[in-house]
Amino acid sequence: MDKNFSNALRAEVLTQALPYIQNYNGKVLVVKYGGNAMINQTLKEQVMEDLVLLTLVGVKVVLVHGGGPEISEMMAKLGKKPEFVDGLRVTDKETVDIVQMVLAGKVNKSLVNFLEMKGGKAMGVSGMDGRLIEAKMKDKRLGYVGEITKINIDCVKDLLEKGYIPVISTVGCDDEGNVYNINGDTAAARIAGALNAERLIMMTDIAGLLKDKDDPSTLIPEITISQANELMANGVVQGGMIPKVKCCIDAIGHGVKNVVIMDGRIPHSILMEILTDEGAGTMVVGD
Repeated sequence: MDKNFSNALRAEVLTQALPYIQNYNGKVLVVKYGGNAMINQTLKEQVMEDLVLLTLVGVKVVLVHGGGPEISEMMAKLGKKPEFVDGLRVTDKETVDIVQMVLAGKVNKSLVNFLEMKGGKAMGVSGMDGRLIEAKMKDKRLGYVGEITKINIDCVKDLLEKGYIPVISTVGCDDEGNVYNINGDTAAARIAGALNAERLIMMTDIAGLLKDKDDPSTLIPEITISQANELMANGVVQGGMIPKVKCCIDAIGHGVKNVVIMDGRIPHSILMEILTDEGAGTMVVGD
C-alpha cells in the first residue's frame, strides 16, 4: 500500500465513488473475459478483485469467459493443429471434447478459485448446465461451432439471487446431446440481453475503438449504433473488431442498456469504468 496515499485521500476517493455505487446497486453487470486479457496473472488477480469488490457494494456480477489460447495449447499437447475459417475455430468431434474439457473444466474452475481466494462467492456453470445455452450447427465447414438458438437464464438468476458470481463457460448443447463451441462475445451478448443487464463489458487487449488503429490517442470514448455501423461500412472498424462491434449492437438489441469495449491490460480498468467518470474504453449506446 502506498504510504503517501493518506487516509483522508482514501476517504475522498470512496466518497466520490458513492453516486456510482448507488447507481449500480442491485443492477446486473456482465463481464466478458477471455483471450489474451486472461494470460497475465497479475492482471487476472486485479480483475477478480474488481469483480469481488463490485459484488460487495451490491452489483450483481456475471462473468462470461472464453479461453482460446488455453484450447490451442491443449490441442498442441495432444498433437492437434488449430484450424480457423473466418476467425472461427474449426471444431471436429475430438476438438469439441478438448474445448469442453478446457473451458468447462480447467479455465472455469481456476476463475472460480481466484474469485473465492479474493473473498467472493462464485459458482462455475457451463452453457450445458440447465441448458443455459441451446445451439445448433452454425456451418458444416466449421464442425461443432454453435449458433445460439435459445438462452435459458433461470439458473443464472438463481445464483445471483443467492449472492454468487456466476462464472459461465461458453459451450452449448442441442436436443440430440451434441456439444458446441460457442463464440464467447456472442454468448456474453445474449446472456447480458436475457438478464436485461445495465452494462456489458467486453474486455480485450486494445484500448477500444480507434479512428486510426495504429494510434491509441484516436480512441472514440462513446459511439451510437448507427455511428458504429457507419465506421464498419467505411472500413474504419475492420478485422477482428467487426464481430466485437456486431456483438455490442446485438446486446443492445436484446435489452442491454450499454456496452463497453475495454482495454483489459489496464490495472483495475473495471473499477475505473464503473466507479469513476473517467471510463476505460469505448461505450456503445443505442440511438
